[in-house]
Amino acid sequence: MIHREGKRSIFSALTLLALPYVLMTYFNALAWVITAYLVVAVILFALVVQFFRNPNRSAIAGELELVAPADGKVVIVEQVNEPEYFHGKRMMISIFMSPLNVHVTRSPIKGTVVYAKYHPGKFLVAWHPKSSTMNERTTVVIESTGGPVLFRQIAGAVARRISLYSKPGSVVKAGEEVGFIRFGSRVDIYLPMDAEILAKVGDNPVGGETLIARLKQA
Repeated sequence: MIHREGKRSIFSALTLLALPYVLMTYFNALAWVITAYLVVAVILFALVVQFFRNPNRSAIAGELELVAPADGKVVIVEQVNEPEYFHGKRMMISIFMSPLNVHVTRSPIKGTVVYAKYHPGKFLVAWHPKSSTMNERTTVVIESTGGPVLFRQIAGAVARRISLYSKPGSVVKAGEEVGFIRFGSRVDIYLPMDAEILAKVGDNPVGGETLIARLKQA
C-alpha cells in the first residue's frame, strides 16, 4: 500500500522522468540511448515508490510495553538529559532510518497525547549529536499507564518535511500511525530511568511490531 504522503511526490517523479523520454522520442534519439534512459528511469521511479510504501502492521504489546515507532537501526541506547519537556534524566533509544526504510512513524505505546510541538530547524545529518536539538523536529508526549513517554521525529540532511497527525487529546494505540518523515531521518524515544530496555545498539526493529522497552506500573 502506498502512503498518502507520497501521492504528489510519485506523480511529480513520474512527470519529470517521462519528460526526457518524450523529448528523446520527438527528436529521434538513438534507440540505445532511449533504452538506457528507460532502464534508469524505471529504477529511479521504483525507488521513489518504495520509499512511500505503507505496510500493514499489527502491534502485539501490553499497556506497559513499547513497540518501535519506526523501521530502522538502533544507533543509541543511553542515559541523557531531556531539556524540552522532562527537564531531567531519561533513557533514550534512537532509531536511524535510511532512505530505504519505511518512513511511517507509529505510536510506541497506548495512551493519550498530552503534548505535541513542531520545531523548525536545520538539516544536519540525522546521526549528528546535535540533530535532536538543532534539526527540524516534532516532539510528542504520550501519557501511558506506565507514565509519560516522549518520542521525537527528527529530520535528516535529505528529509525536508515532517508530518504529525496526532494532537493533544488524541487517544492512540501502540503501533498506530501518527506521522511520516521524508527521505532519511531519526526517531528518539525517551523513557523513565527505571524502564526495562529491550533494544540494543545494532538491532533492526520493525516499526509497530518489535518490542523495544517495558515500563514499570506508575
